[in-house]
Amino acid sequence: MEFLELVKNRYSCRSFSDKPLEQEKLGAILEAGRLAPSAVNYQPVRILVVKSKEGLEKIEKATTLYNPACALIVCAEKDKAWERKYDGKNHGEIDATIATDHMILSATSLGVNSLWVCRFKEQVIREEFALEDNIVPINILALGYQNEDWKPTENHTKRKSIEEIVKYY
Repeated sequence: MEFLELVKNRYSCRSFSDKPLEQEKLGAILEAGRLAPSAVNYQPVRILVVKSKEGLEKIEKATTLYNPACALIVCAEKDKAWERKYDGKNHGEIDATIATDHMILSATSLGVNSLWVCRFKEQVIREEFALEDNIVPINILALGYQNEDWKPTENHTKRKSIEEIVKYY
C-alpha cells in the first residue's frame, strides 16, 4: 500500500468485534512503536499492553474503548526524556505521541483497526495500573477489528486545504 493511501485509509474505529488480535500483528505494531524517533534518541516511551478482560475493564473506568481486542497505554518516562535547554520543555509527550502514530499506521498497514484515545482520566489510569510518579500516561491506543456493520463517519476524511495549513517563506 502506498504511504498516502495508507494515511487516507486510517480512521478511528468506535466499534470493535470480538475477533482476537494475532500476537504476530501485535508484535509488529509494538516494533513500529519501538523504532519511532525520539528527541536526542533518549527513547523515554514505555508501553503497557493490556489484553485481559480485567485490564481492559480498568481502562474503561477512565475512558470508553468500544470493546477492543487489546489496548496500549503509551507512556513517557519523564525523567528519561530530553529537555530543551532554552526553556526546559520536556519532550516525553511528543516522543510518546510519535510512537503512537507509528503504531497506528503499522496497525492500518496490517489490516488492524485502531482508536487513538487522548481523553481519559489520568489519575484513574495511574491508580489502576500502579504507575510510578515519573511514568506519565500520554495516549491509549485501542486495537482490534471493527464490527462488520460499523462504518467510520465522513469526518475522518475532512481536512483543511493545504493552503490553510502551509505557509511558504
